[in-house]
Amino acid sequence: MAVVGVLALQGSFNEHIAALRRIGVKGVEIRKPDQLLNVSSLIIPGGESTTMAKLAEFHNLFPALREFVRMGRPVWGTCAGLIFLANKASGQKTGGQELIGGLDCTIHRNFFGSQIQSFEAELSVPELASKEGGPETFRGIFIRAPAILEVGPEVQILAEYPVPSERLLGSDSAAKGHKVGIWQDNVEEEGKVIVAVRQGNLLGTAFHPELTADTRWHSYFLKMANEIRDEASSSHVPLEVNGKYKQPLQNDLPIFQ
Repeated sequence: MAVVGVLALQGSFNEHIAALRRIGVKGVEIRKPDQLLNVSSLIIPGGESTTMAKLAEFHNLFPALREFVRMGRPVWGTCAGLIFLANKASGQKTGGQELIGGLDCTIHRNFFGSQIQSFEAELSVPELASKEGGPETFRGIFIRAPAILEVGPEVQILAEYPVPSERLLGSDSAAKGHKVGIWQDNVEEEGKVIVAVRQGNLLGTAFHPELTADTRWHSYFLKMANEIRDEASSSHVPLEVNGKYKQPLQNDLPIFQ
């Protein structure tokens, strides 16, 4: 069985491990630098990014995580994990937080607002559907979610979300004072922010695929990891993951249908 590391400092790491199990892949919890030596790919889950950063600093994980990224190992960050991977972050708390970096983008840490402004939305995901089959859309779950405001030339945009034009100014006050309804599909589309990207060995989603029954993003990441390892070694044995999209199996953790 293939093995994927899941950073288990705080947040939804158990949900990622459960999603990996549903596609026949073992997820192992990573909390210390030396544990990264036992895995060739890593998922950084959603959670409270400031808390995760403090715990990572306490366990002296940042140097090992940066080296993991620098070596070209596949890494997927969801929500808080996406913030970790960004080269630049705005909308941070006083003093900011340490980042791993590697993903050539600028991210707004709390672009969509507070916890009570969390929402779900159908996202157009042509690249995901092309590789994994299934619907042309994915139900994104956004919880105190970030958004990507700018990307570099080597970053592939995988999903975007429409927002009112004033939200694109990027000010720290932009994430305040809006109700959940402003993010629903009946809002007039005046601009877009980026909510999913890939750059080489790095994958980032501002939403939480691990909280849904749809495992296509996990399968996409595993196949992405295969491609990277195939390029590095002709003797690589591909990971065994489910092929095209299938109806989800019974899950052992609560998920949104």
